[in-house]
Amino acid sequence: MATSTMSRSDREIQRDVLDALGWEPRVRPNEIGVAVQEGVVTLSGWLDNYAEKWAAERAAHRVGRVRAVANDIEVRLPNSAERTDPELAAAATRALEWDAFVPVNDLAVTVSNGWVVLRGEVEWEYQRRAAEGSVRRLSGVRGVTNGISVQPRERPVPDEIADRIRSALMRSVETDAEGIDIQARGDTVILAGGVRSWLEREEAERVAWSAPGVARVDNHITVRP
Repeated sequence: MATSTMSRSDREIQRDVLDALGWEPRVRPNEIGVAVQEGVVTLSGWLDNYAEKWAAERAAHRVGRVRAVANDIEVRLPNSAERTDPELAAAATRALEWDAFVPVNDLAVTVSNGWVVLRGEVEWEYQRRAAEGSVRRLSGVRGVTNGISVQPRERPVPDEIADRIRSALMRSVETDAEGIDIQARGDTVILAGGVRSWLEREEAERVAWSAPGVARVDNHITVRP
């Protein structure tokens, strides 16, 4: 809801987020409330599956000038979507097994009250994200905690890693490489600077994770208002 204390910029962002939610076919925008303060968007309300909650968050992040999103949407499963924890654990395990990008033998699944927790180790960040994506869309999921760690086999050369990430960012049409500072310390990459949107910030992080040997990315990039 808009309030009299909201700035003009926040009101514009609120309107754009509402429009983005209305344009997202995977969510029901009439069930979602949107509040904005200094570019930080808070989503509230309820939806009947976790995949819709995630889709609403992604839609908000796609809006320009959004600095961050607090997703307070509640998942209320309809009776037809309810699953016991053992059923959901079995479904999550099968979903991981069927995903070609996920090394399922190195992962463990725990389910409590519909909340799925993933643990284990993978070599690449894309595998970690793929594992979460595989279970996020399952019926009956109330939430997902991704506790998988990235343990690369290759030992990186910090100066070389920073140069390769910088070159990759310059090739990407989705990021402004000039506004991003890159430092590599051992197997950790530190990103700083300012970009125009949250998606640009996220793309910079994805590019950093794609460098061989990276085990951690500290993303301190800010979204310019």
